[in-house]
Amino acid sequence: MKVVAYNILDFEKKSLAKANAKVHDFTLISNPLDASTIQYAEGKEVIIVSDRDILTKDILDLLAAVGVKKIISRSRTLNHIDIEYAGKLQLHLANTPLEDDSLESIAHQTIANLNNWEKGDCLGQSCHCAFQCAKKEDLK
Repeated sequence: MKVVAYNILDFEKKSLAKANAKVHDFTLISNPLDASTIQYAEGKEVIIVSDRDILTKDILDLLAAVGVKKIISRSRTLNHIDIEYAGKLQLHLANTPLEDDSLESIAHQTIANLNNWEKGDCLGQSCHCAFQCAKKEDLK
């Protein structure tokens, strides 16, 4: 999958790159996600954000306009994302919910989410899509 990860701190790069093991086509940038950095998401299906990135309706509209379909937050909570509006745009949302919030665990959870999406699988407890899909129905 083609992915851009925003707001990556220097100490996060190694863990994420190691967990990815060159499977996904990653662009890692230290810039936060905002209107001036949307261009990095062009041509990418997935973006990865931190809880420092605020995804308002305007930002979500811009992401959808450049073709982003999926968003992973490197955090347990998604209170920095307008989840309801993301659902209206049919954007898939995921987080890294495990209690182990070490760099390695977050990196592995992030890559596991990407791998599951690539296989067409639901993300289970990481899934926070605000719309019903066939994958969620299969879990019931």
